Amino acid sequence: MRSNLFLSSLTAKVLMALAGLFLLTFLFLHLTLNLLLLLPDGGQAFSTAAAFMGANPLIKIAEVFLIASFVLHGVLGFMLSAKSRAARPVAYATANRSDTALFSRYMLHSGIIILLFLLWHSVDFYFIKLGIVLPPAGIEPHDFYQRALLLFTHPGISLFYLLSFIALGVHVNHAMQSAFQTLGLHHSRYVDGVKLASSLIAIVIATGFSIVPIVLCFFRP
Repeated sequence: MRSNLFLSSLTAKVLMALAGLFLLTFLFLHLTLNLLLLLPDGGQAFSTAAAFMGANPLIKIAEVFLIASFVLHGVLGFMLSAKSRAARPVAYATANRSDTALFSRYMLHSGIIILLFLLWHSVDFYFIKLGIVLPPAGIEPHDFYQRALLLFTHPGISLFYLLSFIALGVHVNHAMQSAFQTLGLHHSRYVDGVKLASSLIAIVIATGFSIVPIVLCFFRP
């Protein structure tokens, strides 16, 4: 029923927006940790931070919320996208294609790229930590520093990570604008400011994450 608030499109959008904003906070935390890889200390700062996060019970609880938020955000995103496509006539979609923002049009595409990246990234790091996947020879399961150094010696893998980070930036840019609009914080007076902030945050995230594979793959001594 339309009166069923939980199943309404508006409620789904609100839940997806809240989950997305929570994921955004995780991205900044993860970005900060990743940038420690570039410090000239042999990985000491990165390994210390990673060990602290791995042993902190609050972080373990946050991991549960993180996974739940990602699943919720992804499922609702696919559901709303399918619902929107089903409700939109083909002729109407074609006629208005040029009026639709580029970032908005490719939210589903960027989301799929991000999903594939997360599956790959989980195999590279998270599943190794859990013991589901064996680490490369000579590397301990919890030695993420050496694992990152080895991973980014491969230009192909580094390029895949870079393309994924570009998709992430595109996704974040439009997602933030949509989230503010969904939560009623997108007043016409602040539209330009919201767009600028969304673009800047997306650039910081995409560039920040990209720096690590670029430096480790192409500029490491």
